[in-house]
Amino acid sequence: MKALRIDTDYLLETLLKLLFTPSPSGYTDRAVHLVCEELESFGIPFELTRRGAIRATLKGEVSRPNKAIVAHIDTLGAMVKALKPNGRLQLVAVGHWNARFAEGARCTLFTDVGQHRGTILPMKASGHTFGPEIDSQPSGWDHVEFRIDERVSDLHDLLKLGVHIGDFVAIDTNPEVTATGYINSRHLDDKAGAALLLAATKAIVESEVTLPVDCHPLFTIAEEIGSGASAALHQDVAEMLTIDNGTTAPGQNSSEFGATICMADMGGPFDYHLTRRIIQICQEFNIPHQRDVFKYYRSDSAAALEAGNDVRTALVAFGIDASHGYERIHQEALESIAELVAIYMQSPPLYARDRYEMGPRAGFPTMPG
Repeated sequence: MKALRIDTDYLLETLLKLLFTPSPSGYTDRAVHLVCEELESFGIPFELTRRGAIRATLKGEVSRPNKAIVAHIDTLGAMVKALKPNGRLQLVAVGHWNARFAEGARCTLFTDVGQHRGTILPMKASGHTFGPEIDSQPSGWDHVEFRIDERVSDLHDLLKLGVHIGDFVAIDTNPEVTATGYINSRHLDDKAGAALLLAATKAIVESEVTLPVDCHPLFTIAEEIGSGASAALHQDVAEMLTIDNGTTAPGQNSSEFGATICMADMGGPFDYHLTRRIIQICQEFNIPHQRDVFKYYRSDSAAALEAGNDVRTALVAFGIDASHGYERIHQEALESIAELVAIYMQSPPLYARDRYEMGPRAGFPTMPG
């Protein structure tokens, strides 16, 4: 194993392309095509599930027990719940996020026949009209509405535009990269993870290193609604490393710098041995890192296990402030994790025994007593 040069310009450029490509869960095809084009530019073979999850293959010396590294390209968003008599739209969230972060957001509404721009606003949006009621009104998805930028004043006008219940609403990301290395944007969860996975994959291809075992970069399209990596795996995959965000909130040990290794989330502890392998790589290659536990958090790993996959899972996260809101990360964390991922791709399987779904006791690991 050796550290590889990460093309940081490519990483940032790819992140911005992903951020400017709308992909709320259920409306992800554009982002799927974008990632496929990147993989094609590397000459990497890949397959798509029926709905668009992507499984690429980096060939190794042997085909099993192989490993997968997963990031998701779907994001939070909204759908039209009802067409209102005043020509505005009632919304329901796609994914789990608070309407407080939606208030004031610029958006795109996708109908069957076109798209329209608009804004999500609280019911009482004018201080000149409602005065102190602006501050006292409730917060929640039942208390916001979508104002479409068209000449509409009633239900009939909306119907003439071709607006229907169930139309998708994508939230503008509004990315900004500062001179100090911070990246502010919506939906860094998990487009930053997808971008760094592509950057690590690019480093492997360009370095022409030989991998000991097949490695599958996976890009899932339904993590925000719970199904995540339940598809795209196959029974040969013994190890799966998930890349996602880690919250830098009070009471958490995550950081916007280095790699955050998640030891457990609401689904329970991650695999002991694979998690220690990731920590060992960080220690050996001087990759800054910290450990954390998340009480109200789940990822592609949980979905894979709940679907019945017998796979060792671990999670590495980039620290993110204001998760599922207007998020902030630092480029240094993305570079650290991309370096970590490129090294992990070169690592041998944890245990030769893992090539079999079922096997004898011989070769089964133990833990320090």
